[in-house]
Amino acid sequence: MAAGPETVEARFAQAMADLAAPWPGAVAVSGGGDSLALMMLLARWAKTNKHPTPAILSVDHGLRPESRKEAERVKKLAVGLGLRTEILPWKGAKPSSDIEAEARLARYRLMGRWCADHKTPALYVAHTVEDQAETFLLRLARGSGLDGLSGMQSISALPVPEFGQIQLVRPLLQFSRAELRDFLRTGKIEWSEDTMNSDPRFARARLRAAWPKLEELGLTPERVADAAVHLGRARAALEEVTERFLQRGARFQDSRAAIDPLRLKMVPREVGLRAVAFILGRVSGQEYRPRFDSLERLFDSILSGSLGRGATLHGCIVAPAAADYQVFGSATITISPELGRKVTEPAAASRRTI
Repeated sequence: MAAGPETVEARFAQAMADLAAPWPGAVAVSGGGDSLALMMLLARWAKTNKHPTPAILSVDHGLRPESRKEAERVKKLAVGLGLRTEILPWKGAKPSSDIEAEARLARYRLMGRWCADHKTPALYVAHTVEDQAETFLLRLARGSGLDGLSGMQSISALPVPEFGQIQLVRPLLQFSRAELRDFLRTGKIEWSEDTMNSDPRFARARLRAAWPKLEELGLTPERVADAAVHLGRARAALEEVTERFLQRGARFQDSRAAIDPLRLKMVPREVGLRAVAFILGRVSGQEYRPRFDSLERLFDSILSGSLGRGATLHGCIVAPAAADYQVFGSATITISPELGRKVTEPAAASRRTI
């Protein structure tokens, strides 16, 4: 049974206190029930606590004819509450495939730019317990590992490299869509429903349609979201152990890194794989990790001493250290940026691509 509006506001205030998230903040508002509820809750929270009011950001994505009208409606409602509001248009050609992911990236990029330009340290988004559960199941269907299945975090970096300093805050992960809509009904606030949310072309829409059947099997959104939280704790523990290894078994200098293969052998395999993946990402500057099967092959060649003259992966050269950089002794392995795929010198030509 959905909680009443007073309970929702009290729980939200407690959630904000627990998060201790950066403020002032901007709020991503589409006009749907979840984001409108977040806008109202944050506006009341800010007023009660005598904080600056949130800025409201609404993206006109142009994927549907009515998108501009919905953004204008959000602006009218927010201005009526005394909130600063910006409509951010997504200009240019729109994608014909992978529309969900491309639209999400475009929204984050537009809002990240606004936050950076206006010195706003945090963007608040209205992901709910159902969003957490759906993300878990969608990633499970794609074969994601622990990191993917650990779910969305309450506070994380905006997933756009150039705006990674902006914090993405999700204060509604313990709230259901039903109780947020009850909260809006009590305030006589109408919301719009994005037709893309029920379009069977999109995987998330198909999953939402399947919830009744899943719940018959005991797979409620709350239970699935709890599983994501449990895995999130396991991930945090692994990251802590990995960080300890990196402090002892790796050195970073300018654009390259050195790794101690002897210490690498002594840590659990998952920790070692995470450490090598982190170093590759830091040296190459790439946002995403290398393919797992390629990472495992590289890892095994380091441990077995079969790396030879070197290998390439993820835009990096992984090779035995030269005499001037053997910081962990003669067994030291270096990871340095790959300067280009066209290799002509004999030593480089003998390197394998893993």
